[in-house]
Amino acid sequence: MSVAPRVPPGPEPLFGRDEDLRYVLSFFEDPAVLGGALLVSGDAGVGKSAVLDAVDAAASDRGIRVLRAAGAEFEADVSYSGLNQLLIPLVDAFDGLSPAHRDALRVAIGLGSGPPPDRLLVSTAVLFLLRHVAAGTPLLLIVDDLPWTDRATTAVLGFVARRLAGTRVGFLAASRTHSDSYFERGGLPEYVLPPLDEAASGALLSSRHPALAPAVRQRLITEARGNPLALVELPASLSGTQRSSLAVLPSVLPLNQRLQALFASRVAVLPATCRGLLLVAALDGTGDMAVIEAAAAERAGLEDLAPAERDHLVRVDSTNRRLSFRHPLIGAAVVEASTAGDRRWAHQALAGALTGQPERRAAHLGEAAAGPDEEVAELLEEAARHRLARGDAIGAVAMLTRASWLSPLAVDKSRRLAQAAYVGVDAGGEVAGASQLLAGARSTNPEGSDSLHAAAAAVFLLINGDGDIDTAHGLLVGAIQSAEREQAAQAAETGDAGNAGSTAHAGSSGPDDAMTDALHTLAQVCWFSGRPALWQPALEAVDRLAAGVPELTWLISRTFADPARCDPGTLARLDALIADSRGETDPTRVIRAATAGAFPDRLGDMVEAMRGVIDRGRQGTAPLGRYLGAAMLVCLHYFFAGRWKDAAELSDEGIALCEERGYHFFRWYFQYIQALLAAARGNFDTSTALSDEVSRWAAPRGAHGAVLFACHPRVLTALGGGDFEAAYRHAGRISPPGALAPYISHAIWVALDLVEAATRTGRTDEAAAHVAAMRGSSMPWLSPRLAMHTHAAGALVASGSDAGALFDQALAVPDTERWPFDRARVHLLYGEHLRRLRATSAARSHLSDALEAFTLLGAAPWAARAAAELRAAGHAVTRSTGRGSAELTAQERQIASLAAAGLTNKQIGERLYLSHRTVGTHLYQIFPKLGINSRAQLRDALALLDGARND
Repeated sequence: MSVAPRVPPGPEPLFGRDEDLRYVLSFFEDPAVLGGALLVSGDAGVGKSAVLDAVDAAASDRGIRVLRAAGAEFEADVSYSGLNQLLIPLVDAFDGLSPAHRDALRVAIGLGSGPPPDRLLVSTAVLFLLRHVAAGTPLLLIVDDLPWTDRATTAVLGFVARRLAGTRVGFLAASRTHSDSYFERGGLPEYVLPPLDEAASGALLSSRHPALAPAVRQRLITEARGNPLALVELPASLSGTQRSSLAVLPSVLPLNQRLQALFASRVAVLPATCRGLLLVAALDGTGDMAVIEAAAAERAGLEDLAPAERDHLVRVDSTNRRLSFRHPLIGAAVVEASTAGDRRWAHQALAGALTGQPERRAAHLGEAAAGPDEEVAELLEEAARHRLARGDAIGAVAMLTRASWLSPLAVDKSRRLAQAAYVGVDAGGEVAGASQLLAGARSTNPEGSDSLHAAAAAVFLLINGDGDIDTAHGLLVGAIQSAEREQAAQAAETGDAGNAGSTAHAGSSGPDDAMTDALHTLAQVCWFSGRPALWQPALEAVDRLAAGVPELTWLISRTFADPARCDPGTLARLDALIADSRGETDPTRVIRAATAGAFPDRLGDMVEAMRGVIDRGRQGTAPLGRYLGAAMLVCLHYFFAGRWKDAAELSDEGIALCEERGYHFFRWYFQYIQALLAAARGNFDTSTALSDEVSRWAAPRGAHGAVLFACHPRVLTALGGGDFEAAYRHAGRISPPGALAPYISHAIWVALDLVEAATRTGRTDEAAAHVAAMRGSSMPWLSPRLAMHTHAAGALVASGSDAGALFDQALAVPDTERWPFDRARVHLLYGEHLRRLRATSAARSHLSDALEAFTLLGAAPWAARAAAELRAAGHAVTRSTGRGSAELTAQERQIASLAAAGLTNKQIGERLYLSHRTVGTHLYQIFPKLGINSRAQLRDALALLDGARND
């Protein structure tokens, strides 16, 4: 039976949400058969929590038992804190589970002790518990602020949400649009809560602020853009004369900035005692009034919350004694408005109130510490052991890292960092080869380099799992600095002070190998971060150790970190090293030499050596990590070299390996290659979906570099689709016009793209500035391809004969035939330029060259653009058969054949050892290639393709 949305009683009714509530409730209409799962997303302040409250009320009215949890920013690092909120009401039902499941749940939510519970065991236990309880009464799980829910809980919830079909359990969660979260939402239905329409906005505004002048009301409706929280809160920032239209309203700011500034100003006028309570509540994150009151007892009491309650900043639920902020931005504003001293006091006060919870107490003491404090460091170390006992190895690494920062003695800093590294290795048990790599490091140098090698191993496992870049970077930098100090102390004792900071050259073994490995790992982390500030400690370490740093390590710190600023001397050293490395068989040196040559376009010189690593990897005689590293670099080479079919097949192989062996970190790069291929071939939806997937994986980990790499396919997609405004926006995100962003290595790859997009959107000054930046960088001598780009970009901003001369220079650069797509694009740009000058005969020559190259590559949108220009130049163009774009990789052909035979994505995945999502992604790419839009057309399309080949 359908149930109409029920507006909750009270002074704050919902406006304009009848249809939204009806849609959400439709997932949970039948109280006997729930089994629904729905994610509600929307902008900050759009009313997601209010909708969840209304669903809660409607479900409760129908006899459904509602279990609720809400993510809290400070508890995001406390494993299973969200699960604790959800399951505490069901503790009495735990005994209905098997002993293994019961004990795992009790340990996970902090009610029992024992060995760390396996994540899958906990997930299965939760599912069984919910089904058991729902047998008597239907259940609805409601989770608010999903991005702030701890990682362990989101993993369990993702598992459970996909297994509710046919049960009497429903799942409803809310998340801010575009927010980063570890919750795996793929495949779950999502409802985006839209802004209020103008009528509903006006009704809400009139209800809360009836005295506003009509002109002011309309202005606020326009500026609020249908955001309920903004409609309620923005008038509070206006003076009485402004509200009555007797004074000019303030200028409009972007919505989020306006709300944040508004909350900060409202917090600032509260009494000091009230602000103190709010600060404690914000930093506590649980809303537990018992803890908040105990922490703030010396400065304030519950009655001091009254001003914040009257101003609708917070709500206190008297039934469960919990405080909640009306919007997370209020809590953030409270913290931002506080001083460092205020925050240290609040953390110290919370630590005092949490004497019975050592883990949380230690975390607060760690935040309260203003400097080195061995006692606090010991508590953090003990708390890390507790986290490890509960299966939270990543949290233990973070706590041990914090403990190392607070350790007064260098020896303790080193010991705790090494301990954190070993914990990281333990966390990666599912990644084959991790323990073997660490054991190899120990056997190479058993006398004292464990801390560096362990740190390098731990960093890989951190970023391969749920860890973040900042923790990984801090771990490595701390280990390197500690090792340097130890080396200096040892040198002082032996009187060999002159060699205190040296490291061994390639081919040696011992402690210096550990330093070299750590520096290489740190370079990868810095590159992955996409933040110049993180590069500085790495470059400083290389400079301090300059006399003994291996040539390869030094070169990577220059050519890989910031290729746009490489000097000719560095490139000469690179060429000499690559010449010596072509016959190299050591997989590590092969990959590192190729890495040094990647951005200066020297991958072609190393491709044979890398293929050797790939072949040995396929045979099981090369480490998997090196195998994948070689595959990534060869894929990149294949893309730029126009070997797109080879790039697609190798990237398929790479993704399959990543899924099979748990190397999640490497997967994003293969997806980036696939996104580039899809963009260049005109499969724009596929390219965008792949780019979005890379961003969703990288953003929560602080991997800004990977996020920026995902912008590159978006640039190609926009250019191929003729959306030059979007191309300019995406290219400008990688590197602003007028500068090649430092330490954003692939800024040089999109420099020509940015200039083209700028000229096509009338931004001539920006285009000229970027050309000047290209000419002032290393691009003209970095590689022939990039020299061609520089000349072509200059031609785009030049006029008259100068433009033609520069285009001629671009195409005259020797050896650019190795990069057919890039060269064809220059022919296209030159032909377009000549056609605009009415030099149609010369234009046709360049446009024909471009069309031929694009057609051979299968670059459909670019071929179409060249063909259109040729027709405009008076040349008849035969419509392309599209056979180039219809080429399927071996794996795509296998998937298509199985799908044509009637197998489901899951069945295909089981046969080919792929996930069903990967199979779906491949089919999404296959359909446009074959010119079809459904599985039913696959059999005929494959037959036509085979017939065309036979012809």
